[in-house]
Amino acid sequence: MKNKPHSELGYVIASRYRQTILVILMENALCPTEIVERTEYHQSHVSKTLRELAMRNLVACLNPDNRKGRLYGLTEDGRKVCAELAYHDK
Repeated sequence: MKNKPHSELGYVIASRYRQTILVILMENALCPTEIVERTEYHQSHVSKTLRELAMRNLVACLNPDNRKGRLYGLTEDGRKVCAELAYHDK
């Protein structure tokens, strides 16, 4: 991880949007519209959160050449943070 794992965990814990989206992406890769449908968050919140998480290397667009239907999935760093998040919640 670029930053310390606890730094990334703290960053994710600070936002319920970040937490929810990371946990949802643990199951499988999704496009933003599917995330909106599952969470009932506004499209703008989902898009902004995905951008933020991508900048921290926690998620990545799996098909960046597609204009529509872009799929987002967790990176290795994102998986580590999710594992820490699950441990933190216990």
